Amino acid sequence: MSDPELLVTSADGVVTVVFNRPRRHNAFTKAMYTELRELCVDLQQRPDIRVLVLRGAGGRAFAAGNEISDFLEADAVAYEEWIRELLALLFQVPQVTVAAIDGVCVGGGLAVATHCDIRIATPESRFGYPIAKTLGNALAAPVVHRCAAVFGESLTRTMLLTGRLVGAERAFSVGALTELTEDLNGSIDELVDEIVGASAITQRATKRQLNARAVEQEAAPDFDEELLRSVYTGDDFAEGVRAFLAKEKPSFTDSRVS
Repeated sequence: MSDPELLVTSADGVVTVVFNRPRRHNAFTKAMYTELRELCVDLQQRPDIRVLVLRGAGGRAFAAGNEISDFLEADAVAYEEWIRELLALLFQVPQVTVAAIDGVCVGGGLAVATHCDIRIATPESRFGYPIAKTLGNALAAPVVHRCAAVFGESLTRTMLLTGRLVGAERAFSVGALTELTEDLNGSIDELVDEIVGASAITQRATKRQLNARAVEQEAAPDFDEELLRSVYTGDDFAEGVRAFLAKEKPSFTDSRVS
């Protein structure tokens, strides 16, 4: 039997989730998203749980995007929306959520990390949405808005429009990371102790206030579904997927603007 793709443990009011596909840089599968979705629903009714920690296995990646084959086996726009709903559930859990990042945190991995309350990372970690260089797809607007809320609009524009990755030092300097650490395990333990020792009432009330403001400001515009469908049915996405599977550099040619 293969190892579980999501390792979930619970102890002393802390749930830890490890993305466990190190050979694929912990890229998310639909099964992983499904299990994480179910966990987030369960956590809504678990006042005994105070902290949710998310991290990647292998020491090379938090998570590097999504498994591309899952987009090919479904309506890509519907799948993108389904992932966005999972991210909203993660954002709304009453517990304090922590992304512990060691290595690459891009694509779907960055989307998950930006929907957590707190992000800590090792100095070698890197962040971004390199889709303009790889797949030629687009993100749901609320995911873009959440990235801008965490990294700032200027850096978000740079990441998405150029495909560049951002180093941990830069991410820390703009406030996207709470801490840079060489001792990720030790920093997680210290942070968790602080959270568990603080008032759960204060934490949950504060999250509700901040999240209400974020949801209002980061809603999808009316044109978003039509825009995404245009992107996912366009030539650039088809070329991006072909090149990705062939391990080649894509040659993008679609210049349509919807």
